[in-house]
Amino acid sequence: MSAPTFTAALTVGELEASYPLYCKALRILIRDGVTRSKASRTVCWSRLETLHHSLPRQYRHPEQLFFLLSREVKTAS
Repeated sequence: MSAPTFTAALTVGELEASYPLYCKALRILIRDGVTRSKASRTVCWSRLETLHHSLPRQYRHPEQLFFLLSREVKTAS
């Protein structure tokens, strides 16, 4: 099985529309116990990073989101 490739670049609008989905994917990774270094190699992380670099005042860096969501998941348990 080969790794997926992404040929078409997404627009900022498309990334913004999918933001809740990327956050949900990151939350699932955290709940499953994935480390930050492994999470940083995922598609959702790269899309969140792109959003942060495009609109830094509106979207947090994925690393900051990872720690915030980690704390949220730990307190919910």
